[in-house]
Amino acid sequence: MKKILITGGSGFIGSHLCERLLKEGNEIICMDNFFTGAKQNIVHLLDNPYFELIRHDVTTPFSAEVDEIYNLACPASPIHYQFDAIQTVKTSVMGAINVLGLAKRVKAKVLQASTSEVYGDPHIHPQKEDYWGNVNPIGIRSCYDEGKRCTETLFMDYHRMNDVKIKIVRIFNTYGPRMHPNDGRVVSNFIIQALRNENITVYGTGNQTRSFQYVDDLVEGMIRFMNTDDSIIGPINIGNPEEYSIIELAEKIIRLTKSGSKIIFHPLPQDDPMQRCPDISLAKKELNWEPKVKLEEGLLKTIEYFKSIIKKYNE
Repeated sequence: MKKILITGGSGFIGSHLCERLLKEGNEIICMDNFFTGAKQNIVHLLDNPYFELIRHDVTTPFSAEVDEIYNLACPASPIHYQFDAIQTVKTSVMGAINVLGLAKRVKAKVLQASTSEVYGDPHIHPQKEDYWGNVNPIGIRSCYDEGKRCTETLFMDYHRMNDVKIKIVRIFNTYGPRMHPNDGRVVSNFIIQALRNENITVYGTGNQTRSFQYVDDLVEGMIRFMNTDDSIIGPINIGNPEEYSIIELAEKIIRLTKSGSKIIFHPLPQDDPMQRCPDISLAKKELNWEPKVKLEEGLLKTIEYFKSIIKKYNE
């Protein structure tokens, strides 16, 4: 049994990771300040004697005797990370310093949940890990983009200077049950609007493309990465290389929900990338990993989840 700390553990991805690692026979410390995380995501785990929930902000130092750390603490959707841009940077940078300091003290292995946003609006397609990115350092998204880029720097420097055992995963668009219904992300937005028969809001022409991976595939990739040899540190892309335009996604969700929604168009937000798609050659080679869940299968599961959420709101 390993003792594992998951920061941001009550969030969308964190809660799935807590659940999976607990099922595998580990002791889990779930730490969250509940800015975007939700207690209902992990309430079904609270009766498990090997699960501990701690309300704490990662920007404040903390102590725990653990074997592994997954650092997921940071708002990840534009609506949430732009709400308090300064705090977003603090969460990424100060949070990383505190997590890495803990890992150094207790000799724990630590995985950083980085993001495809480090590539910005890419000139290289699909994006490989050796691409340095095209990021606006002073734009409205830079609190998140540059915060995560600085976090990667800190992880590498703690590894080089202090021999901290690190893993850096760059996560591409992920969706599934427990997404925040008001996070402003394209999958949750479209599903909520379709289920309510509201107009589906597409920004720009809708020809911009994204890749979408189901949360179970991501969790599998993260755990495989954590369990690799200490010499494999990343960064490694974890995402689905199948590419869809935003219009294709909207039409698919309208069909799957049998909605009467119409598509309307709004101006594209500042610095919104036109293409985002991972090259996962490294994940295939080092982790023997690739996504298994097809988009339609994952969307149907996510739609059922949001149906239950809307039903609760209406009761």
